[in-house]
Amino acid sequence: MLKKLYQKSELWFAIAWIAAYVVFASVGDNLSSEAGVQKLFTLPVLAVLSAVLFFFVKKNGLSVKYGLCKPQLSGAEMLFYLPLIVLLTANLWYGVSLNTSPTEAVLYILSMLCVGFLEEMIFRGFLFRAMSVNGVKSAAIVSSVTFGVGHIVNLVNGSGADLLSNLLQVMYAVAIGFAFVMIYCRTKSLLPCILTHGIFNGLSVFSNEAAITPRRNIISGVLLVVIAGGYALYIALAVKERDGE
Repeated sequence: MLKKLYQKSELWFAIAWIAAYVVFASVGDNLSSEAGVQKLFTLPVLAVLSAVLFFFVKKNGLSVKYGLCKPQLSGAEMLFYLPLIVLLTANLWYGVSLNTSPTEAVLYILSMLCVGFLEEMIFRGFLFRAMSVNGVKSAAIVSSVTFGVGHIVNLVNGSGADLLSNLLQVMYAVAIGFAFVMIYCRTKSLLPCILTHGIFNGLSVFSNEAAITPRRNIISGVLLVVIAGGYALYIALAVKERDGE
C-alpha cells in the first residue's frame, strides 16, 4: 500500500505521512495526558511510525535519495556544524532542571529522538524532494514554512504550550527548518538534521522553566532565529554542493 502510493505520487505520499504523523502523535499525547504519564502512549506510536518509515526507505533502496547516508561535504566546509551545536544548548540557557519524573524524562527523550527522525524524513526528505522537481527555492520555502506552522498543533495536543511560547516556536522552527533544508541540499544527508532535531527537542525536558520569563522567552526565540537563519544564509551563499558524488 505504501509503495503503491509512493509510486503514484511522491507529493501525496509526503502529505499522507504529514497527516498520519500529526494525527497519531496528537492522539498519543492526549492519551498520555489522560493517563497522567507524559509520552506514555506517544512513544510507542512514534516508535512504530519510525520503524515503518525506516524499513520502507531501506527496503526500497531510497536511503541515499532521502539522506540516510554520510554527508558529502567535510565538517570544515560546514563550519563543523558549530551553529547547530549552539542551537542544541538553547533549552539549557537559563539553567537545568528535571521537570518530570525520571521515567517520564526517559519516555520524553526517546519520543523526541523519534520526532527528530520522523519530521526530518517527512518535511526535509519526502516533502522537499517531491516539490523540488518544480523548483528548489519554492520547495525549500514550503518545506520550512510548513514545518514551522505545523508546530501550532502543540496548542491543542495536550503538550501544555501557551500561545506566546507556541508562536515563538513556530517562528524559530521556520528558521531552523530553512537551515536544515540548506544542510540537506548541500551535503545530501539528513543525518546532521535528524540528530540535531532529536537532541534539541529531547534536552527541553531539562529546561529550567521556572526561570524562563516572557521576556527571556522572546529573547531566546529571536536568538534562535538569528543563529539558524544566519547559518542557513551562510550555507546558501558560501557552501557549494558537489555534483556527481
